[in-house]
Amino acid sequence: MPDVLVWIYAGLVGAAVGSFLNVCITRWPEGESVVSPRSRCPECGYGIGWRDNIPVVSWLILRGRCRGCGERISPLYPAVELIVALVWIGATVRYGASWQALAIAIFFTLLVGIAATDARTYIIPDEFTLGGLAIGLLLAALPGGITLVQALIGAAVGFGVLYATAMLGEWWLKKPAMGGGDIKMMAMVGAFLGPVGAVLTIFLGALVGSVIFLPISLKTQRLVPFGIFLAVGAAVTEGWGDILVNWYTTSILGL
Repeated sequence: MPDVLVWIYAGLVGAAVGSFLNVCITRWPEGESVVSPRSRCPECGYGIGWRDNIPVVSWLILRGRCRGCGERISPLYPAVELIVALVWIGATVRYGASWQALAIAIFFTLLVGIAATDARTYIIPDEFTLGGLAIGLLLAALPGGITLVQALIGAAVGFGVLYATAMLGEWWLKKPAMGGGDIKMMAMVGAFLGPVGAVLTIFLGALVGSVIFLPISLKTQRLVPFGIFLAVGAAVTEGWGDILVNWYTTSILGL
């Protein structure tokens, strides 16, 4: 099959996965099932049929409004579908039609879901973190990517480092310094990226969070949705982690 057709197929699958991810983002923080009831408008209860549930396309045709009541539909829905479609295309372009491409596409899909739910609700559902951990370990047993041993060590390191940081922060601040969802998220990230990737993710997430959100948080006293910055750190690590580690060891440590 020509590469372009593979990329198109990956994009269509990704868009469909993104559509389901929207359901997860909306329902999991509320403790609701993603299986039933069927998708419906939260304002008027209008059941969303298949023609109104085509990723991105239906939102454009309906001009971002519910067919039943005319209320606006959040642009977050088509944005998630488009982002996940691009993620699946990018993974296929980079790794070809392989298990590694599938693993990275799923990993980035989980990161999108985590970032979206944490931004909306300050909650990272266990379905993303613990479910993602199980998927990461399962995929590590397949050809390509890191080994199962590296995935297990990575999960332990990611969980352990962030747990220790949270305990130290709580002792220092005399109040909870980090949510349990962030800690479980790092176990998932470590299962996909290994121990070095987990540590680099935490460093980059803390760096991005400190530069962008910490000044706002100190001024407004709002909680920091750290999962967003860990997701950014994990994405950068997957894409450029080896380059960053090599630069650090050669230019900074002189090794």
